[in-house]
Amino acid sequence: MTVDEKYMQRCIQLAQNGLGTTYPNPLVGSVIVSENDEILGEGWHKKSGEPHAEVNAVLDAEKNGYGKDAFVKAVLYVNLEPCSHTGKTPPCASMIVKKGFKKVVIGSLDPHEKVAGKGVAILKEVGIDVTVGVLEKECNFLNKRFFTFHRKKRPYIILKWAETADGFIAPAEKDEQKPVWITNSYSRQLSHRLRAEENAILIGAQTVIDDNPSLTCRDWHGINPTRIVLDSRNTLNKNYVVFDNQAPTITIDSNNPENIIKELYNNQIQSVIIEGGSRTIQQFIDANLWDEAMQFMGTEILFYNGLPAPKINGYHTILDRVTIKQDVLKTYLNA
Repeated sequence: MTVDEKYMQRCIQLAQNGLGTTYPNPLVGSVIVSENDEILGEGWHKKSGEPHAEVNAVLDAEKNGYGKDAFVKAVLYVNLEPCSHTGKTPPCASMIVKKGFKKVVIGSLDPHEKVAGKGVAILKEVGIDVTVGVLEKECNFLNKRFFTFHRKKRPYIILKWAETADGFIAPAEKDEQKPVWITNSYSRQLSHRLRAEENAILIGAQTVIDDNPSLTCRDWHGINPTRIVLDSRNTLNKNYVVFDNQAPTITIDSNNPENIIKELYNNQIQSVIIEGGSRTIQQFIDANLWDEAMQFMGTEILFYNGLPAPKINGYHTILDRVTIKQDVLKTYLNA
C-alpha cells in the first residue's frame, strides 16, 4: 500500500462515521498530513448543513496549533472531490485555496451536477498539485448510495429478509405465529442498525395488515428511516403504527417497481431497504431493480409449510457471509 493509499483508507474510515446522518450529502472524510508524514488534523462530514470534512480537518489542525505555514507544505487527502458551490455551507475548494494548500489527493470525482470536476478545476487554476483516483473503486463503493442516486437517477436498493432453515419467510396462516422469531436477538439488533444507516424502508400493504410494524430502529441508536408503504388498493387506515409520528411515512399507490423507484427518486430518497413481504421483494428481483440483497438465515424449521422466501435470479456475487451466533447473514451484490 502506498502512502497516498494509506491516508485515503483513513479518509474512508473517517467518512463511515457519518453513515445514516449525512443525507442528502455524501460520506466524506479528510486527513491533513505534513511533509514528515505526521497527521496534523482530520475530520468527517457529520450532518447536512454542518461543516464538510475538509473544513473539519482544517479546524482540527488549527486546534492542534497548525496554520498556513504548515498547510503550504502539507497534503490534504479527501475521498470525494471538494465541493465548488455554495449550498448550506461555503465551497470547500475555495477554502482549500485560501488556507494555502499546494497538494490535494482525491479519491473520486463528485457526480453531482453542481460539482462534477469543478472543484478540481478551482484547485488546478491556482497551481495546486491535484491527484485524483487513489483507491477510486473503494471510494466509489463507500458512496454507492450518493453515486447511484445521481448517476442512475434512482435510490440504492437493498433487499432484506429472514428465512427459516427450510426456506420460508412466514407461516401459511398468520395466526399460526404468536409471534415466532426466525432469527435471534442479535440478528434483529443488526437489522435495526441497518435501518439507521439507510434513507428509507419499504413494505407492502399486506405486511402492514399482518404485522402492524413500526419500521423504526428502536433497538439501535440512530435516525429512523422514512417509511414507504405500497397501498395500490387504498386499504390502509391511519390507525396502523406505521402512520405514527416516529418517522415520516410516504404512501405509494402502485405495485410496479419502475413506478415505485421513480416516486422514491422524486422524493429525494437515496437508499431504500425493501423489507417485505416476499412478493414485494420478488417483484424487484424479477425486474432486476436491486443492488444488494441481505438474506438472514435462521437455524430452525419453524413452519413446515408457509410462504417461500424470495429467490435471487440473474448474475450476482456473494459480497459477504457472516455468522451471528447461530444465524447466517449472506449479502449478495447484483453484478
